[in-house]
Amino acid sequence: MPITAALVKQLRERTGAGMMDCKRALTEVGGDLDQAAEFLRKAGQAKADRKAARVAHQGVVLLREDAGGNRCVVLEVNCETDFVAKDGNFVNFAESLADLVLGRSPADMEELLAMEIDGESVEAMRRQLVAKIGENISVRRFELVSSSEVLGTYSHHGRIGTLVEMQGGTVELARDLAMQVAAMSPSYVSWDDIPEAVLAGEREILAAQAEKEGKPPHIVTRMVEGRLRKQFDAVTLDSQAFVKDPDKRVGDLLAKNGASVLRFLRYEVGEGIEKREVDFVKEVREQASR
Repeated sequence: MPITAALVKQLRERTGAGMMDCKRALTEVGGDLDQAAEFLRKAGQAKADRKAARVAHQGVVLLREDAGGNRCVVLEVNCETDFVAKDGNFVNFAESLADLVLGRSPADMEELLAMEIDGESVEAMRRQLVAKIGENISVRRFELVSSSEVLGTYSHHGRIGTLVEMQGGTVELARDLAMQVAAMSPSYVSWDDIPEAVLAGEREILAAQAEKEGKPPHIVTRMVEGRLRKQFDAVTLDSQAFVKDPDKRVGDLLAKNGASVLRFLRYEVGEGIEKREVDFVKEVREQASR
């Protein structure tokens, strides 16, 4: 069976091994893709497949805006350690993806991974980086926001990236509120955005707690509403104290500037990823027994 360039590329994307190693493996097994992948694994060259199961919860969150300030990308790319998150190869890969999303507007992650940079797919580049660095690399999520309204962004050391879309006001105010979102991590823009089912569930819990305290029914009702207000004020952007001037509420600041927040995004590196505890002694024993 002829060893074509397309076959070599397919094996390279699958295993993350070098091009010449892939060609040599295919030649050894007569062009069978599965056997070639196994050959590379036995030779210790199929690095990407072995790393894929490891949890990537470190990394970087990047922001990219176009010159007009009407389009913005928020992107998270993950690795396993903070050390690699600062590696130039990893950072360059993440930055190239942010530029790619801003320039070509992929609809979803599948489309992004299939896109090519200099004739090579993003997925192939990712696998090569895994093989080169020795850690699992994951392109986790992105969002591209296009708006005719005011957009403001804030990056906190590449660990947290936020975006605020605002009607009215200024870009400076939108950026201040993006900083607010980074610092205070609100869940809702205003009370109107809180689902009634969420409020009802919390009222039920708070009422049960108050009744256990032996309070009379008319007191229970007031206690529940007061506690509910305090609880959700803390996670509602309009109701939060402004981080740059705690004597003001965000809602009052917006009203003064004739502005309103339409939505916000907040990405934090590794947020929601379950971090697996590794038993290194067990892992070494398993490796030794293979």
